[in-house]
Amino acid sequence: MDFERTTNNKVVVLNVNLLRATLKEAEEFKNQLMEEINKGNKKIVVNLSRCEFIDSTFLGSLVVALKKVTGSGGDLRLVGFQPAVSSMFELTRMYRVFESFKSPEEAVKSFN
Repeated sequence: MDFERTTNNKVVVLNVNLLRATLKEAEEFKNQLMEEINKGNKKIVVNLSRCEFIDSTFLGSLVVALKKVTGSGGDLRLVGFQPAVSSMFELTRMYRVFESFKSPEEAVKSFN
């Protein structure tokens, strides 16, 4: 399963179980995020700790979801940047847009 959903203290945690998160998986990922937001979930954590690489399309899915959830008064936070993923966020300056944390537990606690 590429995307595994859990909840922790009313926060949806979506684990991305991919080494490479690319165009091929981006649409399914975006749909899953939109489904959570449409259900009324306003606190979402995306765990990228298994990803060694994400492309711009996958990053775009995160941006679309962030816009939608913040528009409804919520937030989306990220976890676990490996070196190449961290570089992507630095190059695109997305580190300024997303709050990121070292662990899912830390990100979940940040909502309180």
